[in-house]
Parts: sequence; C-alpha cells; structure tokens
Amino acid sequence: MLEWWDSFWAIYSTVIFGIGINAMLALSIYLTLSCGLLSLANAAFMGIGAYTASMISMQTALPFPLALLAGAIMPAIVALIIGIPTLRLSGVYLAMATLGFGEVVRVIVLNMEITGGPMGLNGIPQKTEWWHIVLLLAAILFILARMRRSKTGRAFEAIKEDEIAARLMGVNVGGYKLLAFVMGASIAGIAGGLNAHYTFTIGPGNYAFENAVDILTMAVFGGTSNLIGPLIGSSSLSLLPEFMHSLKDFRLAANGLILILVILYLPKGIWDPARIRNFRKKLTSSSSGKVS
Repeated sequence: MLEWWDSFWAIYSTVIFGIGINAMLALSIYLTLSCGLLSLANAAFMGIGAYTASMISMQTALPFPLALLAGAIMPAIVALIIGIPTLRLSGVYLAMATLGFGEVVRVIVLNMEITGGPMGLNGIPQKTEWWHIVLLLAAILFILARMRRSKTGRAFEAIKEDEIAARLMGVNVGGYKLLAFVMGASIAGIAGGLNAHYTFTIGPGNYAFENAVDILTMAVFGGTSNLIGPLIGSSSLSLLPEFMHSLKDFRLAANGLILILVILYLPKGIWDPARIRNFRKKLTSSSSGKVS
C-alpha cells in the first residue's frame, strides 16, 4: 500500500499541488467578481507575491511563514495604491486598466536585476508542503464563507446587482470595491508564494496576459454564484490536460471548444444553484407523478 502511494504521489504530486494553487487563484478573482469587478490583474498580483516571498527566502534567513506573509502583504499594498484611482472605472474599461497594470509589472520585473531579469529567479528553496496548501486553502474558504453571510457579503451582492441602487441605500461602494480588490490581490499573492517555493524557479512569463485569462476562465467555468463554483472550475481545468495527453497538439483547441460549449449552454458556469434546484424540482415532480 505504501509503495503504491509513493508511486502515485511521485507521478501526480505536481497535479495535486497545481489544483490547490489554482483553487486559490480562482477564489481570488471570485472575490472581485462577487463585487462586480472585472479585473485581470490577479496574475500580476500572483507574480508580486511570488517574487517577494522568493527573494526573502533566498536573500534572508527569515522563516518561510514570514516570507509567505510578505508575499501576501506586498500585492495588497500595491492593490491599495492602484485601486483608489482605478476602481472608478467599471466593466471592460476596468479590465483594460488592470490588464495594462499587469503588463507594466511584467516589464518592470523583466528589466530589474534583483528579479533576475528575463531569466527569472532560479534555485528557490522548496519549502511548500501539501499541508501548507490544504491549511491555507481551508482558511481562505472559511473567511470567504463567513464573509458571504456577513454585512460585507450582502454589500458585495448589492453592488454586483445594481451599483447605483446600492449607493442610494447608503452602501460605501468605493470602500467595498477596494476591500474586494485588496483581498483578492492578497490571496493571489499567497498562491504565488506557495507556487514559487514548489517549482524552484519563476520568470516574468509565468504571470503574463495568458495567465490572467486562465485565472478568470477557471472562475467563470465553474460558476461564481458561490464558493463551490471556483473550486470545481479550477479542479476541472487543472485535470483536463491530464486527460488529453492523447490529443497532443490539439489539446489547446479541445480546451477552447469545451469552454465555448460551457459558455453557450451553461452561461452561469457548471455549478449553478438555481439550475440545480430546478432540476431537483423536476425530478421530484416527475417521481410524484409516477407514484400517483
């Protein structure tokens, strides 16, 4: 039994770690989407967290938890600074602004010696363990679940449904938007720090436009009605390439086709509580009709 587990872990540990990291990233953008913010900056925040935590681990003797904490705080500070002027925008304009911010971060990292330039950072100590990811993911889920049931969660929902009506009801729209933006950046930074201390190496290309779209896709694919959707979306898209080895060069096309089908026929994602409730009602009514 132990030999089987050792063999399984040696083959699939990277995939399992990836599912946990992607789940955090999907939750980070779920947080901004739950407040009606279409942001594409989470890949950049992940990169800021990854570089911050990695440089602390490589250049100081501070313990890993402190490096990871710095990797969560630094993107939160950056999000606070850019969020105050940027969050006045909405919709596609906010997406364009945050996308531009991501490119600025990538170019800065690309031209700084301390970050390794185009070569990135290599030899990052492998300090991330599976229980780090499980513990932090559980903590994030607990915090977000409590937040959904709180005054803050209700304010997020009100802003998402109708920002003008929420403002007229006395909701501090700007403050709550900034809170969602900063918290999402912090979660993405934690994911970046954990990932960097598992993969040994990071580079500017790991946090480019494609990665920002991937993070958004994971949340939308699973659904953003509740916390279960981003978890399902991130797990599905993390496992999908493993089931498509036989397609080889057509894997990206197959991924795109699957996403198109989901968007067309499941616009609210795979996990849509309203659709599930309607399906259960139909099953109940059909079964009661057969009994009568």
